[in-house]
Amino acid sequence: MAETKVRLDFGTQLDGTLSFARGKARVGKFGDGMAPYDMLLGALGGCYYATFLDIAQKMRLEYESASIDITGVKREEVPTTLKTVTMVFTIKGAKDEKGFARAAELAGKYCSVHETIKQVADITLETVFVA
Repeated sequence: MAETKVRLDFGTQLDGTLSFARGKARVGKFGDGMAPYDMLLGALGGCYYATFLDIAQKMRLEYESASIDITGVKREEVPTTLKTVTMVFTIKGAKDEKGFARAAELAGKYCSVHETIKQVADITLETVFVA
């Protein structure tokens, strides 16, 4: 089983540092820090794209670049878990749009963070192709 370990250091406010094996990031509601849901949605995007890359390489899909815009909406009721997540996955220079659409769909199925968030939120994926 793969182990992931991080450390969060704070003062008396939500303003601190997230330390991990390869570096550090600012955490907090103030200044340039990442808020908790920034980190959660960022984790979703990172996991999704890593999974997509594995699938795209196996399918020998060619493209120039990709971006993922992710929007999360929280519930009003406590606990305010995510209600919906919208992912817009933009692929530039795709040679096989049908293959990419399939790879994008499979990435959602096999990304563990996607599967975790899916337990509490409805996730919508839109794949966009640009020249």
